[in-house]
Amino acid sequence: MKQYYQIKSKHPDALLLFRVGDFYETFGEDAKKAARILSIVLTKRANGAAAYIELAGFPHHSLDTYLPKLVRAGMRVAICDQLEDPKATKNIVKRGVTELVTPGVAYNDLVLEQGANNFLASIYMGKSSHGIAFLDISTGEFMVAQGSKEYLEKLIQGLAPNEVLYQKDKRIKFGELFGDKLNKFALEDWAYTEDFTNDLLLKHFGTSSLKGFGVTDLEYGIIAAGACLHYLNETKHDHVKHITSITRLEESDYVWMDKFTIRNLELFASPHEDAVTLLSVLDHTNSPMGSRLLKRWLALPLKDKKAIDNRLDVVEHFIGNETLTSELQGNIEVIGDLERLVSKVAVNRILPREVVQLRKALAAVEPIKSAMGKAGNKELKRLSSNLELCGAVIEKIQHEIQEDPPALLHKGNVIADGVSDELDDLRKIAFSGKDYLMKIQKREIESTGIPSLKISFNNVFGYYIEVTNTHKDKVPESWIRKQTLVNAERYITEELKEYESKILGAEEKIQVLEAQLYEALVRSLQQHIVAIQRNAAVIAKLDCLCSFASIAVKNRYVKPELSEDNVLDIKLGRHPVIEQELPLGDEYIANDVYLDSKEQQIIIITGPNMSGKSALLRQTALIVLMSQMGSYVPARSATIGLVDKIFTRVGASDNISSGESTFMVEMNETASIINNLSDRSLVLLDEIGRGTSTYDGISIAWAITEYIHEHPTAKARTLFATHYHEMNELTNTLSRVKNYNVSVKEANKKIIFLRKLIPGGSEHSFGIHVAKMAGIPQIVLLRANEIMAKLEKSHVDVSGTGNALSNRSSNQERDMQLNFFELNDPVLEKIKDKIALLDLNTLTPIEAMMKLAELKKLIDRE
Repeated sequence: MKQYYQIKSKHPDALLLFRVGDFYETFGEDAKKAARILSIVLTKRANGAAAYIELAGFPHHSLDTYLPKLVRAGMRVAICDQLEDPKATKNIVKRGVTELVTPGVAYNDLVLEQGANNFLASIYMGKSSHGIAFLDISTGEFMVAQGSKEYLEKLIQGLAPNEVLYQKDKRIKFGELFGDKLNKFALEDWAYTEDFTNDLLLKHFGTSSLKGFGVTDLEYGIIAAGACLHYLNETKHDHVKHITSITRLEESDYVWMDKFTIRNLELFASPHEDAVTLLSVLDHTNSPMGSRLLKRWLALPLKDKKAIDNRLDVVEHFIGNETLTSELQGNIEVIGDLERLVSKVAVNRILPREVVQLRKALAAVEPIKSAMGKAGNKELKRLSSNLELCGAVIEKIQHEIQEDPPALLHKGNVIADGVSDELDDLRKIAFSGKDYLMKIQKREIESTGIPSLKISFNNVFGYYIEVTNTHKDKVPESWIRKQTLVNAERYITEELKEYESKILGAEEKIQVLEAQLYEALVRSLQQHIVAIQRNAAVIAKLDCLCSFASIAVKNRYVKPELSEDNVLDIKLGRHPVIEQELPLGDEYIANDVYLDSKEQQIIIITGPNMSGKSALLRQTALIVLMSQMGSYVPARSATIGLVDKIFTRVGASDNISSGESTFMVEMNETASIINNLSDRSLVLLDEIGRGTSTYDGISIAWAITEYIHEHPTAKARTLFATHYHEMNELTNTLSRVKNYNVSVKEANKKIIFLRKLIPGGSEHSFGIHVAKMAGIPQIVLLRANEIMAKLEKSHVDVSGTGNALSNRSSNQERDMQLNFFELNDPVLEKIKDKIALLDLNTLTPIEAMMKLAELKKLIDRE
């Protein structure tokens, strides 16, 4: 336990798995946590005089089962192994931490999610700007960025790091900026100093400067990146040859989407149970690395027209060449996760079967390169030229590793015959020795006349001869009796011991030699890491583009036309997610949307609840987003004037944990929009102001629309869905505002949702009809209709000035809250009269109780 506490003191923040014999044990508080997370038995054992300590453990061979559960629970796990053979020492076995596994630093396939990156992020907080770095040690991807708090929030939401590092002295500031929902870990302040982090990066990449990576101006980003490398050293992950470069995430290269937009559009996740996301619709990739890249493309849509057109042209080529696409997809499936395989080579964690899979993956690159080279597409030919065939690697693996090796090296028979003469000789001794033992058995049966005699082996005696009691009188005197059983005797001979030493010695030497040869092979493969990573990057990109082609054919998507003009012209657009969820046989009602900065900049969309206003807003954003990813889109045609920012304000939710109401959340999202508008922005507003009183809401919605319309530099294309029919008046004063509504048909006091966008405003929300569809009782609906009729009589519309809202008529109170006693109920009228006659100043408590009882009787009688 003294040894345990010494090691634990060096890793106080980690759960320590302490190897004791064939078990990993946890003690004290660690044992309590492990027992709870892993559902294993928590026990106690004596620890010195009259003291007990909690204990929980599991067999060492079950590490791959239990480790992922601990890491996914957010634990940092220090694995403490025995560093020497217990047989070789009489003292306590030396132990030490061989690996520190954290949520952001892991190689274990059971910890990692196949189709998702496992990013470790590091944030350096400056005064007005901040740096951030993302590192996936399982793939070698290393990215750096710098910018505002909002930019970092967007990146964090899009790339979803599993663990975030930050400066220990900025704990409070970190919470203020990024909240407390991230899985975070604080590093000492000196780990975030400029000189220290810069030196770490230069030493790692073996360069004299970082100019070659194009990141030298990202001062804070470089500090954050250096802290990532420092953390790898601290967690005993010093095999990092596969981290070969660092990439700049330039804010100006990608479409801006704030964290609200990413959430509202449900790109990666949805708050609704079993909801389908855009990612799940688009992801038809055939490899995990393609799936990971597709997530990146979705989080970071392009703004460069040429780069987008290159992707679209490749997708078009694939759609027109089904045979080529099918061949490529088949080979990509064979290649699998080449990115993570080569990373395992770099860190010496690749298993024999994975080496064979690496060979098969590299062999599948050749037909891909050949097919792409023959394709009549410039981008495909360019990608083909970046593929390296790695013939020497394929040949070396084929020559040195058995075709079907065991999963683990220590199982033996991993290295192929002919690689090492010494190994071949030892194998002959081991296997021919066993054949010779069979010959001895046959010879002894004949010489002794004992037909049931057999030669066997166990770990206690080694090889022995077993004779049943029936024949033990026939045993020669030269045999040495070793063990007596109930029905038999066991003997050894000098000849047996001699062959035993030869065979066992050969088997031990075979295991050592195979390990040496395998290690040498893996080291030789490390020389090709950069080339194999380059292949993986090309294959992942190809996988994404093949996926786009597949879904375009399957879902009837069309090629969008990207334009530098500030126009958005979608003909018969559809929602890519909703149309996939419709019942079989139902057709999605498609709609046209046209926006530009000169004639029709803002569309006010009115219409009933459930008519499809929100779906129309979202589908417009998703069509634009898909276009700028390089994907075909769900529409008959689409001309997309390049967008640089997409803003959405849809849905309503409380952020109770942060003390924010629905209205506050709504206003936060709206503020993010109006403070970041640009001329190429696409703005989608749904029900602005509904979280407050009617007049407050109308006033805010009106003012925001005016602001967007009258903005001096940014004529942002905007769709505004609202229930405030007063907003239709804006077309009278704002020239680029147009009214549309989502149509319905009313028949026999029922409404049919036509879900078609047509010109003109709507004056009815049909809220009571929707309440009826939801199952609200008939008595409540009848009363709602009465109240609505009364309110409609007293309601005065917005004036045509566009600058102010008129007051209600003078005989009506300003407050929209209904008076309790304005309800036409005779019982309530009686109660009102009785209360009005009470003199509260002279009423005693007893009299008050009696009056209350009287009122209750009145209600009961009625």
